[in-house]
Amino acid sequence: MSTVAQITTKRPKSIGHKTSIASAAKAMRQARVGSLLVKKGKRFIGVVTDTDIVRRAVATGKPLGKLTVEKIMTTPICTIEGNQSVDDAQDMMADLGVRHLGVTKNGEITGVVSVRDLLSFYKRYAQSKISQEMGYSEPKISQD
Repeated sequence: MSTVAQITTKRPKSIGHKTSIASAAKAMRQARVGSLLVKKGKRFIGVVTDTDIVRRAVATGKPLGKLTVEKIMTTPICTIEGNQSVDDAQDMMADLGVRHLGVTKNGEITGVVSVRDLLSFYKRYAQSKISQEMGYSEPKISQD
């Protein structure tokens, strides 16, 4: 059984709670991520996603340079323990209607798992199953 910790993005990207929406969007683009954990001091207090930016800021016409992530973030952060299964993460995301989960170890957030991480995992899993069922194996390189 594969665990969430095995597919987690370690050292998640984060920003301060007073960061503007425009700066957060630029940080997401630069880091090529769809979410940023929001920090106040040393503590994570929420998560802001690309969807939050579109639905809670852009679509409302609010000023993106002045509005802070604290005003549109999702809080509290939905979390899952790293030792839980990948299937548990999928079920939790579906039940909660979220695309990102904070991954914890002993109650501390150590990473983030996204829907994209799950898709990559299931794609690799399906490909390996198909290869096994079809009798394919890695080509052997001759030692001649």
